[in-house]
Amino acid sequence: MAKKSSVVMARVSPEIKIKAEEIMTSLGIPASVVINALYHQIIYTKSVPFSLELPNNFPSIETMGEKEFDEMMESSIRQAENNEGTAFDVAFAEIKSEIKNGKI
Repeated sequence: MAKKSSVVMARVSPEIKIKAEEIMTSLGIPASVVINALYHQIIYTKSVPFSLELPNNFPSIETMGEKEFDEMMESSIRQAENNEGTAFDVAFAEIKSEIKNGKI
């Protein structure tokens, strides 16, 4: 007879753990359910069920020069200083809505 449960241990940064658990709590889903669902998807698809690669047009330190990288960082700092970003909860709600509506 197979065991009814098994323990999975993984190390993640405390900040990531807290943020993810806050989201799962707001959705009413325990971490064990999310992990179990992920494992089921890995078995079902015989792969990791999401992309783990950068798109070809995604800038990286390797593909840009020092000047381009510095400009990108300065632009990001200006956006943050001017509160031009999107709040996490707003961005998450938009992503959740797009998933629900089949856009993602």
